[in-house]
Amino acid sequence: MTTSSIREHYTDTIFYQIELTAKYCKLLGQQSFEKFKLGISLEEFTVLDVLTMNESLCQRDIAKLILKDRANTGKLLDSLANKKYITRDLTIKNNRPVKMVKITDEGIKKINEVADKIRPNYNLVREKIKTRNIAKVGDLLKELRNILNETIEIQI
Repeated sequence: MTTSSIREHYTDTIFYQIELTAKYCKLLGQQSFEKFKLGISLEEFTVLDVLTMNESLCQRDIAKLILKDRANTGKLLDSLANKKYITRDLTIKNNRPVKMVKITDEGIKKINEVADKIRPNYNLVREKIKTRNIAKVGDLLKELRNILNETIEIQI
């Protein structure tokens, strides 16, 4: 019996399958954004999307939600602020001055415009998968993320 037949190959694990799937999803997003010349990047869109679900967040909270370091998150926020899609207002949080990020009316308009243009590309994929399976996969991925979040230490 060979060593390779005893051990599991990384490329046969769920972790690798999820990694590959994530890369395909990112490629789909990048191609959609390039195709339609939307004026914002997929990463900027993600920040705006996070802000639509949260009234106001600081840079650190956004970084945690999008899994980017604070420096890269800051660059995304600078770009979005220059485009007038967000504002940053100084406030006090835990006795410390913090800039809270809010989406503007222009930002909401932009995210809706972008969503309308990219939705058909995503719907083409979704139509090929049964709705109940999409919900199951989503639930399983959330469960796996929660377990991983308890297991690993993320420094952001």
